[in-house]
Amino acid sequence: MTEENGEGVEKVRRRGMRTGFTTGACATAAAKAATRALLTQQPVSEVTIHLPIGRDATFQIVSCDLVTDSCRCAVIKDAGDDPDVTHGAEIRAEVRWSAEPGIHLRGGVGVGVVTRRGLGLEVGGPAINPVPRQMITEAVAETAAEVLPERGLVVEISVPRGEEIAKKTLNGRLGIVGGISILGTTGIVQPWSTAAWRASVEQAIDVAAANEQRHIVLTTGGRSEKFAMKILPLPEIAFVEMGIFTGRALHRCVERGCQRVTLAGMVGKYAKLAQAHFQTHVAGNQVDPIYLAALAARAGASAELQAAIRGANTARHVQELVQEADLREFFRVLTEKVVEQSVRYVRGKLTIDAILFDFDGTMLARVGFHG
Repeated sequence: MTEENGEGVEKVRRRGMRTGFTTGACATAAAKAATRALLTQQPVSEVTIHLPIGRDATFQIVSCDLVTDSCRCAVIKDAGDDPDVTHGAEIRAEVRWSAEPGIHLRGGVGVGVVTRRGLGLEVGGPAINPVPRQMITEAVAETAAEVLPERGLVVEISVPRGEEIAKKTLNGRLGIVGGISILGTTGIVQPWSTAAWRASVEQAIDVAAANEQRHIVLTTGGRSEKFAMKILPLPEIAFVEMGIFTGRALHRCVERGCQRVTLAGMVGKYAKLAQAHFQTHVAGNQVDPIYLAALAARAGASAELQAAIRGANTARHVQELVQEADLREFFRVLTEKVVEQSVRYVRGKLTIDAILFDFDGTMLARVGFHG
Protein backbone atom coordinates (compact mmCIF):
# COMPACT_ATOMS: atom_id res chain seq x y z
CA MET A 1 0.00 0.00 0.00
CA THR A 2 2.58 2.35 -0.99
CA GLU A 3 1.64 5.65 -0.44
CA GLU A 4 1.30 6.06 -3.99
CA ASN A 5 0.75 3.07 -6.12
CA GLY A 6 0.71 0.08 -3.83
CA GLU A 7 4.38 -0.86 -4.13
CA GLY A 8 7.31 -0.74 -1.77
CA VAL A 9 5.38 -0.56 1.49
CA GLU A 10 4.40 -3.22 3.95
CA LYS A 11 0.83 -4.26 3.43
CA VAL A 12 -0.83 -4.86 6.75
CA ARG A 13 -4.26 -6.33 7.10
CA ARG A 14 -6.46 -6.05 10.13
CA ARG A 15 -9.47 -8.35 10.18
CA GLY A 16 -8.87 -8.90 6.46
CA MET A 17 -8.87 -5.19 5.59
CA ARG A 18 -5.98 -3.15 4.28
CA THR A 19 -4.65 -0.27 6.37
CA GLY A 20 -3.63 3.05 4.91
CA PHE A 21 -1.62 6.13 5.80
CA THR A 22 -2.66 9.44 7.33
CA THR A 23 -2.25 12.80 5.65
CA GLY A 24 0.39 13.52 8.30
CA ALA A 25 2.47 10.53 7.22
CA CYS A 26 2.13 11.52 3.56
CA ALA A 27 3.19 15.09 4.28
CA THR A 28 6.17 13.83 6.27
CA ALA A 29 7.31 11.59 3.42
CA ALA A 30 6.97 14.40 0.89
CA ALA A 31 8.87 16.82 3.14
CA LYS A 32 11.70 14.37 3.76
CA ALA A 33 12.04 13.64 0.04
CA ALA A 34 12.06 17.34 -0.86
CA THR A 35 14.68 18.05 1.79
CA ARG A 36 16.93 15.26 0.58
CA ALA A 37 16.60 16.33 -3.05
CA LEU A 38 17.34 19.96 -2.22
CA LEU A 39 20.46 19.05 -0.29
CA THR A 40 21.82 16.55 -2.82
CA GLN A 41 20.47 18.31 -5.92
CA GLN A 42 19.32 14.89 -7.10
CA PRO A 43 15.69 13.80 -7.66
CA VAL A 44 14.25 11.36 -5.11
CA SER A 45 11.92 8.53 -6.09
CA GLU A 46 11.14 7.04 -2.66
CA VAL A 47 11.75 7.65 1.03
CA THR A 48 11.31 5.73 4.25
CA ILE A 49 9.95 7.45 7.34
CA HIS A 50 9.45 6.33 10.92
CA LEU A 51 5.82 6.25 12.01
CA PRO A 52 4.60 7.12 15.53
CA ILE A 53 3.11 3.62 15.70
CA GLY A 54 6.70 2.35 15.93
CA ARG A 55 7.55 1.03 12.49
CA ASP A 56 8.98 2.30 9.23
CA ALA A 57 7.09 2.80 5.97
CA THR A 58 8.38 3.47 2.47
CA PHE A 59 6.58 5.91 0.17
CA GLN A 60 6.89 6.35 -3.58
CA ILE A 61 7.41 9.95 -4.70
CA VAL A 62 5.17 10.67 -7.67
CA SER A 63 6.80 13.99 -8.59
CA CYS A 64 10.01 15.75 -7.63
CA ASP A 65 10.37 19.29 -9.00
CA LEU A 66 13.90 20.39 -8.18
CA VAL A 67 15.58 23.74 -8.73
CA THR A 68 18.65 25.26 -7.11
CA ASP A 69 16.97 26.89 -4.12
CA SER A 70 13.88 24.75 -3.59
CA CYS A 71 12.30 21.38 -4.22
CA ARG A 72 8.67 20.24 -4.25
CA CYS A 73 7.80 16.57 -3.87
CA ALA A 74 4.45 14.81 -3.81
CA VAL A 75 2.88 11.55 -2.74
CA ILE A 76 -0.62 10.20 -3.32
CA LYS A 77 -2.51 9.30 -0.19
CA ASP A 78 -3.61 5.68 0.08
CA ALA A 79 -6.22 5.25 2.80
CA GLY A 80 -6.29 1.47 2.39
CA ASP A 81 -9.80 0.08 2.80
CA ASP A 82 -11.00 3.02 4.85
CA PRO A 83 -13.69 5.17 3.17
CA ASP A 84 -11.60 8.31 3.66
CA VAL A 85 -12.45 11.39 1.58
CA THR A 86 -8.74 12.17 1.27
CA HIS A 87 -7.98 8.82 -0.39
CA GLY A 88 -6.14 9.53 -3.64
CA ALA A 89 -5.34 13.12 -2.73
CA GLU A 90 -1.97 14.54 -3.77
CA ILE A 91 -0.02 15.71 -0.73
CA ARG A 92 2.85 18.06 -1.55
CA ALA A 93 5.75 19.51 0.39
CA GLU A 94 7.97 22.30 -0.87
CA VAL A 95 11.24 22.85 0.94
CA ARG A 96 13.26 26.01 0.35
CA TRP A 97 16.11 27.85 2.02
CA SER A 98 15.35 30.47 4.65
CA ALA A 99 17.41 33.37 5.91
CA GLU A 100 16.25 32.54 9.43
CA PRO A 101 17.78 29.48 11.14
CA GLY A 102 15.61 26.51 12.05
CA ILE A 103 12.66 24.78 10.40
CA HIS A 104 9.61 26.89 9.57
CA LEU A 105 6.42 24.95 8.83
CA ARG A 106 3.80 26.59 6.63
CA GLY A 107 0.44 25.69 5.13
CA GLY A 108 -0.05 26.20 1.42
CA VAL A 109 -2.92 25.83 -1.03
CA GLY A 110 -5.52 23.31 0.10
CA VAL A 111 -4.40 23.16 3.72
CA GLY A 112 -7.04 24.70 5.95
CA VAL A 113 -6.57 27.76 8.12
CA VAL A 114 -7.71 27.61 11.75
CA THR A 115 -10.25 30.32 12.61
CA ARG A 116 -11.65 29.06 15.92
CA ARG A 117 -10.21 28.09 19.26
CA GLY A 118 -10.50 24.58 20.63
CA LEU A 119 -8.38 22.60 18.18
CA GLY A 120 -5.13 22.98 20.07
CA LEU A 121 -3.73 24.98 17.14
CA GLU A 122 -2.97 28.65 16.72
CA VAL A 123 -5.85 30.68 15.29
CA GLY A 124 -4.76 31.99 11.91
CA GLY A 125 -2.25 29.18 11.45
CA PRO A 126 -2.40 26.09 9.25
CA ALA A 127 -4.51 23.10 10.24
CA ILE A 128 -1.54 20.80 10.69
CA ASN A 129 -2.09 18.86 13.88
CA PRO A 130 0.57 18.48 16.59
CA VAL A 131 1.74 14.92 15.80
CA PRO A 132 2.14 15.58 12.05
CA ARG A 133 3.99 18.81 12.90
CA GLN A 134 6.40 16.83 15.02
CA MET A 135 6.77 14.10 12.39
CA ILE A 136 7.53 16.59 9.61
CA THR A 137 9.92 18.65 11.71
CA GLU A 138 11.85 15.62 12.96
CA ALA A 139 12.14 14.06 9.51
CA VAL A 140 13.44 17.30 7.98
CA ALA A 141 15.76 17.95 10.92
CA GLU A 142 17.26 14.48 10.65
CA THR A 143 17.78 14.79 6.91
CA ALA A 144 19.28 18.28 7.10
CA ALA A 145 21.15 17.91 10.38
CA GLU A 146 24.49 18.98 8.93
CA VAL A 147 23.28 22.27 7.44
CA LEU A 148 20.63 23.45 9.92
CA PRO A 149 23.13 25.02 12.36
CA GLU A 150 23.98 27.50 9.59
CA ARG A 151 20.90 27.69 7.35
CA GLY A 152 17.15 27.53 7.86
CA LEU A 153 14.47 25.75 5.85
CA VAL A 154 10.86 26.64 5.07
CA VAL A 155 8.60 23.59 4.68
CA GLU A 156 5.27 24.32 3.00
CA ILE A 157 2.60 21.61 2.87
CA SER A 158 -0.10 21.87 0.22
CA VAL A 159 -2.96 19.78 -1.18
CA PRO A 160 -4.00 20.87 -4.68
CA ARG A 161 -7.61 19.65 -4.29
CA GLY A 162 -7.77 20.31 -0.59
CA GLU A 163 -10.42 23.01 -0.65
CA GLU A 164 -12.73 20.85 -2.74
CA ILE A 165 -12.14 17.79 -0.55
CA ALA A 166 -12.79 19.82 2.62
CA LYS A 167 -16.39 20.41 1.53
CA LYS A 168 -17.02 16.74 2.28
CA THR A 169 -15.75 17.09 5.86
CA LEU A 170 -16.85 18.89 9.03
CA ASN A 171 -13.92 21.32 8.77
CA GLY A 172 -16.14 24.31 8.12
CA ARG A 173 -18.11 23.72 11.28
CA LEU A 174 -14.89 23.33 13.26
CA GLY A 175 -13.65 26.66 11.95
CA ILE A 176 -11.10 25.28 9.48
CA VAL A 177 -11.46 27.13 6.19
CA GLY A 178 -9.88 26.84 2.77
CA GLY A 179 -8.77 23.22 2.86
CA ILE A 180 -8.28 19.97 4.72
CA SER A 181 -6.48 19.23 7.96
CA ILE A 182 -3.16 17.38 8.06
CA LEU A 183 -3.98 14.72 10.62
CA GLY A 184 -2.84 11.52 12.28
CA THR A 185 -1.54 10.36 15.64
CA THR A 186 -0.12 6.99 14.57
CA GLY A 187 0.63 7.52 10.89
CA ILE A 188 -1.70 4.63 10.04
CA VAL A 189 -5.36 4.68 9.01
CA GLN A 190 -7.25 1.68 10.31
CA PRO A 191 -10.26 0.69 8.17
CA TRP A 192 -13.49 1.97 9.68
CA SER A 193 -11.61 3.18 12.73
CA THR A 194 -13.98 3.80 15.63
CA ALA A 195 -11.11 5.50 17.45
CA ALA A 196 -10.90 8.12 14.70
CA TRP A 197 -14.67 8.52 14.72
CA ARG A 198 -14.74 9.03 18.48
CA ALA A 199 -11.87 11.51 18.27
CA SER A 200 -13.78 13.59 15.72
CA VAL A 201 -16.81 13.72 18.04
CA GLU A 202 -14.64 14.85 20.93
CA GLN A 203 -12.93 17.46 18.76
CA ALA A 204 -16.28 18.90 17.69
CA ILE A 205 -17.29 19.28 21.35
CA ASP A 206 -13.93 20.85 22.17
CA VAL A 207 -14.38 23.48 19.47
CA ALA A 208 -17.95 24.27 20.51
CA ALA A 209 -16.94 24.65 24.15
CA ALA A 210 -13.88 26.75 23.35
CA ASN A 211 -16.15 29.11 21.45
CA GLU A 212 -18.43 29.71 24.42
CA GLN A 213 -21.18 27.23 23.54
CA ARG A 214 -22.54 26.01 26.86
CA HIS A 215 -25.56 24.30 25.30
CA ILE A 216 -24.57 21.39 23.06
CA VAL A 217 -26.93 19.33 20.89
CA LEU A 218 -25.80 15.72 20.55
CA THR A 219 -27.49 13.93 17.67
CA THR A 220 -27.43 10.25 16.79
CA GLY A 221 -27.18 10.84 13.06
CA GLY A 222 -27.40 13.26 10.17
CA ARG A 223 -31.17 13.23 9.87
CA SER A 224 -31.80 13.84 13.56
CA GLU A 225 -29.28 16.69 13.42
CA LYS A 226 -31.12 18.26 10.49
CA PHE A 227 -34.44 17.94 12.31
CA ALA A 228 -33.02 19.39 15.54
CA MET A 229 -31.56 22.38 13.70
CA LYS A 230 -35.06 23.33 12.55
CA ILE A 231 -36.38 23.71 16.08
CA LEU A 232 -33.39 24.74 18.18
CA PRO A 233 -32.18 28.33 17.68
CA LEU A 234 -28.49 27.60 18.19
CA PRO A 235 -25.45 28.22 15.97
CA GLU A 236 -24.30 25.33 13.79
CA ILE A 237 -21.17 24.85 15.90
CA ALA A 238 -23.37 23.76 18.84
CA PHE A 239 -24.61 20.68 16.95
CA VAL A 240 -22.45 17.55 17.21
CA GLU A 241 -23.25 14.30 15.42
CA MET A 242 -22.15 11.86 18.11
CA GLY A 243 -23.17 8.67 16.29
CA ILE A 244 -22.71 5.67 18.58
CA PHE A 245 -20.59 7.51 21.18
CA THR A 246 -23.26 8.92 23.47
CA GLY A 247 -21.39 8.10 26.66
CA ARG A 248 -18.07 9.53 25.54
CA ALA A 249 -19.79 12.62 24.16
CA LEU A 250 -21.63 13.26 27.42
CA HIS A 251 -18.43 12.89 29.43
CA ARG A 252 -16.61 15.25 27.07
CA CYS A 253 -19.31 17.85 27.58
CA VAL A 254 -18.77 17.59 31.33
CA GLU A 255 -14.98 17.80 30.92
CA ARG A 256 -15.26 20.93 28.77
CA GLY A 257 -17.53 22.78 31.17
CA CYS A 258 -20.76 22.60 29.18
CA GLN A 259 -23.93 23.21 31.16
CA ARG A 260 -26.69 21.74 29.08
CA VAL A 261 -27.08 18.98 26.51
CA THR A 262 -30.01 18.26 24.26
CA LEU A 263 -30.09 14.74 22.87
CA ALA A 264 -31.79 14.29 19.51
CA GLY A 265 -32.42 10.91 17.95
CA MET A 266 -34.80 8.26 16.72
CA VAL A 267 -36.35 5.22 18.25
CA GLY A 268 -33.57 2.72 17.48
CA LYS A 269 -30.85 4.53 19.40
CA TYR A 270 -33.24 5.66 22.13
CA ALA A 271 -34.33 2.07 22.74
CA LYS A 272 -30.70 1.33 23.67
CA LEU A 273 -30.00 4.54 25.61
CA ALA A 274 -33.09 3.91 27.73
CA GLN A 275 -31.34 0.81 29.02
CA ALA A 276 -28.12 2.73 29.69
CA HIS A 277 -26.27 1.32 26.69
CA PHE A 278 -24.16 4.39 25.99
CA GLN A 279 -22.26 3.02 23.04
CA THR A 280 -25.04 2.15 20.67
CA HIS A 281 -23.36 0.33 17.78
CA VAL A 282 -25.69 -2.00 15.93
CA ALA A 283 -23.24 -4.89 16.48
CA GLY A 284 -23.68 -4.71 20.24
CA ASN A 285 -26.39 -3.92 22.78
CA GLN A 286 -29.25 -5.14 20.62
CA VAL A 287 -32.69 -3.60 20.96
CA ASP A 288 -34.64 -5.50 23.64
CA PRO A 289 -38.32 -5.80 22.65
CA ILE A 290 -39.20 -7.26 26.05
CA TYR A 291 -37.91 -4.10 27.73
CA LEU A 292 -39.83 -1.94 25.26
CA ALA A 293 -42.97 -3.91 25.96
CA ALA A 294 -42.52 -3.12 29.66
CA LEU A 295 -42.24 0.58 28.85
CA ALA A 296 -45.36 0.30 26.75
CA ALA A 297 -47.19 -1.27 29.69
CA ARG A 298 -46.16 1.71 31.80
CA ALA A 299 -47.61 3.95 29.09
CA GLY A 300 -50.93 2.13 29.22
CA ALA A 301 -50.56 -0.42 26.42
CA SER A 302 -53.06 -3.22 26.16
CA ALA A 303 -51.96 -6.80 26.75
CA GLU A 304 -52.37 -7.41 23.02
CA LEU A 305 -50.06 -4.50 22.10
CA GLN A 306 -47.49 -5.59 24.67
CA ALA A 307 -47.43 -9.06 23.15
CA ALA A 308 -47.03 -7.62 19.67
CA ILE A 309 -44.10 -5.48 20.84
CA ARG A 310 -42.40 -8.46 22.46
CA GLY A 311 -42.49 -10.16 19.07
CA ALA A 312 -41.28 -7.13 17.11
CA ASN A 313 -38.23 -7.45 14.84
CA THR A 314 -36.78 -3.95 15.26
CA ALA A 315 -37.27 -0.73 17.20
CA ARG A 316 -38.85 0.77 14.11
CA HIS A 317 -41.33 -2.10 14.08
CA VAL A 318 -42.15 -1.25 17.70
CA GLN A 319 -42.70 2.38 16.71
CA GLU A 320 -45.09 1.35 13.95
CA LEU A 321 -47.07 -0.86 16.34
CA VAL A 322 -47.33 1.94 18.88
CA GLN A 323 -48.40 4.47 16.26
CA GLU A 324 -51.05 2.10 14.91
CA ALA A 325 -52.40 1.85 18.46
CA ASP A 326 -52.18 5.65 18.88
CA LEU A 327 -50.23 5.25 22.14
CA ARG A 328 -48.23 8.48 22.04
CA GLU A 329 -47.53 8.21 25.74
CA PHE A 330 -45.05 5.43 24.91
CA PHE A 331 -42.73 7.91 23.20
CA ARG A 332 -42.81 10.22 26.22
CA VAL A 333 -42.02 7.34 28.58
CA LEU A 334 -39.15 6.17 26.36
CA THR A 335 -37.67 9.64 26.04
CA GLU A 336 -38.06 10.27 29.75
CA LYS A 337 -36.08 7.10 30.42
CA VAL A 338 -33.31 8.30 28.06
CA VAL A 339 -33.04 11.56 30.02
CA GLU A 340 -33.08 9.74 33.36
CA GLN A 341 -30.30 7.33 32.34
CA SER A 342 -28.21 10.12 30.80
CA VAL A 343 -28.41 12.32 33.90
CA ARG A 344 -27.43 9.34 36.02
CA TYR A 345 -24.55 8.55 33.66
CA VAL A 346 -22.98 12.00 34.17
CA ARG A 347 -23.90 12.02 37.87
CA GLY A 348 -26.09 15.06 37.51
CA LYS A 349 -23.31 17.26 36.15
CA LEU A 350 -25.32 18.31 33.09
CA THR A 351 -28.83 19.58 32.51
CA ILE A 352 -30.18 17.17 29.90
CA ASP A 353 -33.27 17.12 27.74
CA ALA A 354 -34.08 14.86 24.82
CA ILE A 355 -36.09 14.99 21.62
CA LEU A 356 -37.38 11.89 19.86
CA PHE A 357 -38.02 12.26 16.14
CA ASP A 358 -39.96 10.19 13.66
CA PHE A 359 -38.15 9.30 10.44
CA ASP A 360 -39.79 12.22 8.63
CA GLY A 361 -38.79 14.78 11.25
CA THR A 362 -42.02 14.79 13.25
CA MET A 363 -41.32 15.33 16.94
CA LEU A 364 -42.71 12.33 18.80
CA ALA A 365 -41.66 13.47 22.29
CA ARG A 366 -39.58 15.99 24.14
CA VAL A 367 -38.65 15.57 27.78
CA GLY A 368 -36.67 17.79 30.12
CA PHE A 369 -35.96 21.49 30.36
CA HIS A 370 -36.47 23.28 27.07
CA GLY A 371 -37.20 26.87 27.97
